[in-house]
Amino acid sequence: MPLLLGATACAHDEAVRLQTQFEQGLAAQASATEALRSWCDLRGLATPARMTARLVRGADVPPPANIQQLLGVSAGDPLTYRHVQLMCGDRLLSQAHNWYVPSRLSAQMNQQLAQTDIPFGKVISSIGFSRHPVASTRGRDPACPAGTILANRAVLKNPDGRGLAMVVECYTTANLR
Repeated sequence: MPLLLGATACAHDEAVRLQTQFEQGLAAQASATEALRSWCDLRGLATPARMTARLVRGADVPPPANIQQLLGVSAGDPLTYRHVQLMCGDRLLSQAHNWYVPSRLSAQMNQQLAQTDIPFGKVISSIGFSRHPVASTRGRDPACPAGTILANRAVLKNPDGRGLAMVVECYTTANLR
C-alpha cells in the first residue's frame, strides 16, 4: 500500500507542477492566445502549434456587473459580445467570453471580430494593448463550463489606459494532457 500512495502523491505533485507552469506561461503574456500557442508548441499538443478561434453563436452571456467601471465606459456606450473556443489543432484549450468596446477599435478590427475565426488578441495586436488581471481561480468560474481547470478574468487596455475589452477565459483539462 505505501508504494501505491507514493505513486499517487508523485502523480499529484506532477499535475500541480504542470498546472503551475501553465499558469506562469499565461501570466507572462499580454495575449492569452499567444501564451496558449506557446504552450501548445512546448507540450507538443499539435503540429503545427496554430491557434484558431471557433466562434460560438447563440445566447449572449450577460456582462459582469462592474464592466462599465472596469472598461471606463458609461452605461449608454455599446459593448459587443464574442464567445470563442480557442483551439490548437483539434484540442479545445480555452473558451473565452469577451465583451469589448467597438468604438475603440478600427472598422477593420470590428469586421474581423464579427466575421472571422481570428483570435481577439491577434486582431487587436497592432494596438499594443496591455493585459490587467482582475481575478484568477483554479477551477470553475460561474461563467465557465464544468471541467475548467483555471478561470482568468482580465481587462485589456490600449496604450493610453482606456479599456478595450473584458475577458473571462476558461481553460480546459486538455492543457494538462
